[in-house]
Amino acid sequence: MPESTFNFKQFIINQDKSAMKVSTDSVLLGAWAKADNTVQRVLDIGSGTGILSLMLAQKTDAEITALEIDIPSYLQSLENFAISKWKDRLHAINKSLQEFALSTSQTFDIIISNPPFFADASPAPDEARNIARHLDETLSLADLANGVKKLLAPNGKFYVIFPYREAIKFYETALRKDLFCNCVTRIKTRPQKLEKRILMQFSHILTPINESQLTLASADNVMTEDYKQLTIDYYLDSPDSANV
Repeated sequence: MPESTFNFKQFIINQDKSAMKVSTDSVLLGAWAKADNTVQRVLDIGSGTGILSLMLAQKTDAEITALEIDIPSYLQSLENFAISKWKDRLHAINKSLQEFALSTSQTFDIIISNPPFFADASPAPDEARNIARHLDETLSLADLANGVKKLLAPNGKFYVIFPYREAIKFYETALRKDLFCNCVTRIKTRPQKLEKRILMQFSHILTPINESQLTLASADNVMTEDYKQLTIDYYLDSPDSANV
C-alpha cells in the first residue's frame, strides 16, 4: 500500500483521500514539462492529489488552476495546496474539463495532464480508483483534445503522458483538431523492456517532432543518471528503481 504522505524537496503530498496516488508517471511529466517565470497561467486537468500543480508552482510564478471532478481528490488537492508555500496562487476547482471549457474565456500558457484512464486496464477493486482510471465515459480523448484546443493560449504548450497505445490514439485525435505534437520522449523502465509510457508536448504550431528516449533503470535495477537528473529538483531521495 502507498504511504499516506509523500515528501518532496519543497512540498508535501497527502494522499489518503485521493483515488490516484503519487506515481512515477506524474513525477516524470511534471519534471519533463518545460516552464519558467515567463509562464503566467497554468491549467492542470485531473489534479488528483495536486502533484502536477505543485511541481509547476515550484518552477514558475504562475497562477495555477487545478480541475478535479472527483470530490475526495478535489478535497485532497485543496488540502495539499493549503499546506504549500504557493497556496495563494494554487486554485482547485471541482469541475469537469467540459464544464470548465464552457464557463471561461481564459486561456493558459501551459496545460498539463496525467489522464488517469487506461482503455485496456482491468477494473480496479476500489470504485473511486476504477472511475478515475476509466474516464473514457466522462472524458474521452476527443473531449480532452477539444478542451485543450479551446483553452490553450496561441503560443501555449500542452504536456501529457500516456501508455503507448493511448498515445497513438491521442496523437491522431489531436491532429484532427489542429493540435500538433512538437516533442516526444519514450519511456522504458529497463533497456530490455518495451516502451511503457510516452511523454508528449502539443501546441497550435506545426513543427518537426523532437524525439528522445529515457530509460529509468539499468538491467540490474540501478537508476539511470538521466532519470536522476530529470527529477533532481523534486525527489528528496532517489526512488527505488525496482519499483518504477
